[in-house]
This record gives sequence, structure tokens and C-alpha cells, in this order.
Amino acid sequence: METIELLRQGMAEYGLDTASAEGLMTYLDAMLAKNEVMNLTAIRDPEEAVKLHLLDALSLLTDFDFKGKSVIDVGCGAGLPGMPLRIAEPSVNLTLLDATGKKIAFLQECCDAMGLSNVTCLHARAEETGMRECFDVAVSRAVAQLNVLSELCLPFVKIGGWFCAMKAVASQEEVDTAMSAIKKLGGRLDRQVDVKIPGTDVVHRLVWIEKIAPTPAAYPRRYAKIKASPL
Repeated sequence: METIELLRQGMAEYGLDTASAEGLMTYLDAMLAKNEVMNLTAIRDPEEAVKLHLLDALSLLTDFDFKGKSVIDVGCGAGLPGMPLRIAEPSVNLTLLDATGKKIAFLQECCDAMGLSNVTCLHARAEETGMRECFDVAVSRAVAQLNVLSELCLPFVKIGGWFCAMKAVASQEEVDTAMSAIKKLGGRLDRQVDVKIPGTDVVHRLVWIEKIAPTPAAYPRRYAKIKASPL
């Protein structure tokens, strides 16, 4: 099966419109080509990349209405999950944030080549941007523990907005450990949704945190301090 057909099949299984499949493959092809000269992903097989990158990212659309939302992807790396979200839902106003300049440069090239509007590619550390409570949704597929991610992501989110951490299904202990940090940062654990990635046996978990109060001005701290002394 061609990779684009694999993608369309998976999107249909999610109940998503498949009209954006070509754009999604254009992005994935660019990522895999750039991966030959830059470390963007450990997944080199195009079929596996369709499943574990594109379809994994698109799982967010099965559980939340992103139409017209301002979204920040914190620690976006190669642009996941933000780029697939924006390509599949063009009304999203997306900010891609990463501390590695080469990755952000690649994403800017990608957006320019594809003519994607409403995308800001920002090279910065999350705790140093100075942006507070200005996004409807923060998403992150970064590998940091949830208490660390919450301190980096929740300050970006408006009251009444959401932070979604994309986690492994065996993350309950990590979630439990993060509960006091989430509360301290103005959040409330709303729900955890397990999603099976089409065409695989892989189940990932979407951890949704609602922002119900302002994040105290003391947070986020410097990353070295966050890492040394997590909330």
C-alpha cells in the first residue's frame, strides 16, 4: 500500500476528512529528507512515520475541536504534533516553539515552501519567551515528565484553555506525581483518553489539563531549576 493510502485509511478510521492527506505527506517527505542530514527523528521508514508521527499527531483531532484555536506546540522538535494539526485544520493559528535553532529553521523552510499561513516558528526556551496566558491550547509530545511539562506549558495557556500532554499509556504514576504541580500552576486534570494508532497495536494517552486559574508569576522557573527541583 502506498504511504498516502495508509494515511488516508488511518484518517478515515479516526473519522477525519482525508482532504489534507497530500499536504501531510509533503510535510512528512520533507522531514524524512532533512533527516538524512539532521537528526529529526529515529523513525526512517515512511510507513512507520505515517503511523507513529502523522496519525499519532492527528489523534488530537479525534478528542478536541481545534477550529479557530490559537495553539502552541512546546518542544516541537520536527514539528510534531503541531504541523499535522495545522495542515489538517487550517483555521488553527499555530506557534511552533523549540530551543534548537536548526529544527525551527527547517520548520520555517517547510512552512514557506508549503505556503502555510498563521504559523509562527519560534526559536526559544519555553521559560524564556515571556508569553503568558495568550493561547487557547498548549500541546506537547516532548519526553519530559508531566510535572516538568506542566510548568513549561501551563503559563502559556489562557484561563479556560487547555494543555494536552501526549503520553504513553503506562503514564498513570507520572500523572499522579504531577497532580500537586498542576494545581499549583492553575490547572485541573480533566480527562485522560487512550487512543489506538490505526494500523498498529500502539495505544497512546492524551492527558488533558484545564487552566482554571492564573499561573503564579514565579513560574516557570529557569529550566535548570525546574529539572533539579520539579514541583
